[in-house]
Amino acid sequence: MKSATIQLETLTCPSCLQKIEGALKKVEGIDHDSASVSFNTSKVKLNFDEDKVSIEAIEKAITIMGYDIKKTKVK
Repeated sequence: MKSATIQLETLTCPSCLQKIEGALKKVEGIDHDSASVSFNTSKVKLNFDEDKVSIEAIEKAITIMGYDIKKTKVK
């Protein structure tokens, strides 16, 4: 398992959290219990199985929802 922190552009409304979390729940390979979106910091933190999903696919799931990504850090 790898962990990722994705810095987004500033989130403007709390419903953004639900949209992003909903999109991430549809992506196979993400540990859904670990996925969290912080409204105050505009960060997404999650764990994922790199054998099942790439960080690029996770980023794409977020950008398709209309949110811009500033940077991503994977450990």
